[in-house]
Amino acid sequence: MSYLGKSAIIALLAAGTAQTAWAQGQPDAMAKAFGARETVISASLSPDGQKIALIAASGGRTSKAYVLEAKEGAEPKAIASTTGRPEHLYRCDWVSNDRLACQIGGASRVGDDVYGFSSLFAVDAAGGNIRSLSRRQGQNSVGFDLRGGDIVDLLPAEDGAVLMTRAYVPEAKAGSLVDNKLRGLGVDRIDTRSGASKRIEQPETLAIDYISDGHGTIRVMGLQENKGSGYAKGTYKFVYRPQGKSGWSDLSVYDARGGTGFYPVAVDADKNLAYGFEKTDGRDALVSIALDPGLEKKIVFAHPQVDVTGAIRVGREQRMVGASYSVEHREAIYFDEAVAALVKSLGKALGGKAVHVGDMSADGQRVLVWAGSDLDPGQYYLFDRTARKLSPIMPDRPELAGRTLAPMKSVSYKGADGTSIPAYLTLPPGKEDAKGLPAIVMPHGGPEARDEWGFDWMVQYYAARGFAVIQPQFRGAAGFGEKWLMKNGYRSWRTAIGDVVDAGRWLVAQGIADPEKLTIVGWSYGGYAALQAQAIDPRLFKAVVAVAPVTDFADRLRRAQYDGSYLVQQDRMGTGADAANASPANHAAEFVAPVLMFHGTDDNNVDISQAKIMQGKLEGAGKRSRLVVYDGLTHDLNDSDVRADMLQQSADFLSTLGK
Repeated sequence: MSYLGKSAIIALLAAGTAQTAWAQGQPDAMAKAFGARETVISASLSPDGQKIALIAASGGRTSKAYVLEAKEGAEPKAIASTTGRPEHLYRCDWVSNDRLACQIGGASRVGDDVYGFSSLFAVDAAGGNIRSLSRRQGQNSVGFDLRGGDIVDLLPAEDGAVLMTRAYVPEAKAGSLVDNKLRGLGVDRIDTRSGASKRIEQPETLAIDYISDGHGTIRVMGLQENKGSGYAKGTYKFVYRPQGKSGWSDLSVYDARGGTGFYPVAVDADKNLAYGFEKTDGRDALVSIALDPGLEKKIVFAHPQVDVTGAIRVGREQRMVGASYSVEHREAIYFDEAVAALVKSLGKALGGKAVHVGDMSADGQRVLVWAGSDLDPGQYYLFDRTARKLSPIMPDRPELAGRTLAPMKSVSYKGADGTSIPAYLTLPPGKEDAKGLPAIVMPHGGPEARDEWGFDWMVQYYAARGFAVIQPQFRGAAGFGEKWLMKNGYRSWRTAIGDVVDAGRWLVAQGIADPEKLTIVGWSYGGYAALQAQAIDPRLFKAVVAVAPVTDFADRLRRAQYDGSYLVQQDRMGTGADAANASPANHAAEFVAPVLMFHGTDDNNVDISQAKIMQGKLEGAGKRSRLVVYDGLTHDLNDSDVRADMLQQSADFLSTLGK
C-alpha cells in the first residue's frame, strides 16, 4: 500500500530496474539463520495494557503488522502487510485501545535518482477500516513532496486523534481560480477514524521538525537555514513557543558541520523545559533550557569520557526519564527513581542482560521491555507490575535458537602514533586462546557512528565460520568527543584508515591472526575503509569485501549538485586533490588483494554508481574484482534471502582468499 499522491509518480516508483542474477549458489542453513532479519522490528502496548502490536519480518523482504492479546498463549492476528517492493512497515503506535497508526516507507529509482518516501495510515486493532493519514497531493500540485509525515503527539487525552507533521505542495491550474500557495511542513490534528483534519501549525517552507509537549501543544519548531543560492548552510534554527502564547521566540542554532549548539529532542510541559544535546568540554551532554525569555541552561548529565547520545522517554506522553551513553557497554542514568528501580530489578531477573523500556500502559502498570546481550539476539517481554509477572512475547531471532554464539570482548591497541584505540574482539565460539586464525577487520559505517557491545548478526556469522573479528573504533568516528571525531573519517581519512589498518597489524602481532589469512570487511563507510586500506598497505589484507561502499567523491558530489545538501556534502567530503586522493577508485592500480562488492540498485544513501565506478576502475587496472548487484534493494539490503546470500558468498570468498 502506498499513498504518494500523484499517479505518475507511483507508476515511476513501481517501475524498478532489470533483474540482475546474483546467486552463486543456495545459501546453507547457517547463512540463512544468521541472515534472517529480526523477527520483531518494533513493538508497542495499547493504552489499557491489554494488547500488543508487533511489526515482524516475514519471508524475504516482506513485513507484517500483528496484534495479540497481552496474555500467555495469545495468537497474533495479521492486520497489515507490505511486500518490501518497495514499501516496508516500520512501526505501529496505539492511538486508542482499538486503533493504530502505522508508518511505511522505502525508496525506489526514477531514472538516475533514487527517491525515499514515507506514509502513515490508521487501521483497527481487529483489522480493516484502513485510512490514509498522510496528505495526498492532487493532480494540480506544482512538484511533489514524498514525506508522509510523522506523529508528534499521540494526544493521550483524546480517543483516536493525533498531531502529525504533513507536507504541503502548492497547487495551481491554468484557466482556473484554483491556487493554493501552502508549501512546506506543517502540523495537523487528524481524527484517525474519520480522517477529518484541522491545521494546527501553518506549513513552513524550511521546517524540518516540530516537538510537542505531550499534551497537544507544539512548543518547538526546527528550521533549516539556507544560503541565498538555496543550498543548505548546514545549520538549523530552533524556535520555541512561550507558555500561553502563540508566537515564536528564538531558542538556538545548531551547526551540523561541527556539531555545535543546542539540538532539542523533547519538551517537559510541567517543568517548561526543552531537553536536548549540546557539547560540554568537547563531548555531547544532555542539556535542558527553560522555555521562557531567560533561556536558563543546565547540564542534566555529561560523561567525562564519551558523548551522551540517548534520550530515554517512556509512555504515551514520551516523558523524559533518563539518558544513555556507551563506553564499552550501553549504560543509562535515570532521573525517574521508579523507572530506575524497574530496569535494575528486571536486569537482575534476566541474568544481567541489557534492558530497555519499550512502552507502558497509560497507568504504568504494564510495561513492554526488551532484553538482550552479545550472546542473546534479544527478546520482548511484558512485565505486569501488579502481578509481579514477567512474560516472554517473541524472540528477535528464533532461527538462532540452540546455536552457540561467541562473546564480544572489549580490547584496545596502539595506533601508529601511540594513541590507544578501543575495539571489540569476537573469537569463534570456544576459542578462548585462539592463535593463527583466519581473521577479519570490520570497520563500522558512518563514519559519524560507532560500534557497541551486543549481538551483531554479521560478526556472529563470521565467528561461527571460524573467523576472529575485530571492530576498531577508529578516530574519525563519533561517540568519543570532538577531538576523536576530528574533521570526520573522510576529511581525516589517513588517520581513520590508519587506525583500521593498525587493527589488522595488532591481530597479527598478537598471534591471533594468521598473516596469510587476514581480511577486511565493511558496509557503507566501512566498505569505503575496507577499500581505502589498500591505499595505505595494499599487502596487509589478503581479500576485501565492501558492501554499499563510497568509492568516488567526485561522482558523489556530482550527483548531489542539484540537492539542497550539496554544500554540506562538499564540506564533509572535501574537494580537489584532497578528495581525489581520498577516493578508493583513484587507487585501483595500487590494489593487490582481490575484491568482492555487494550493492542494491535502489540505494538512496550511497548510489550504486559508486560500486560500478570502482568495479570499472579495478577491471581497467587488471585487478581481481566482482560486483554482486541486488535488484530493488536499498542501503541496508533489507531482505533475509539477500542477506543470507551476501553472508554465504562473502565468507566463501574470504575463506578461499578470493580464489
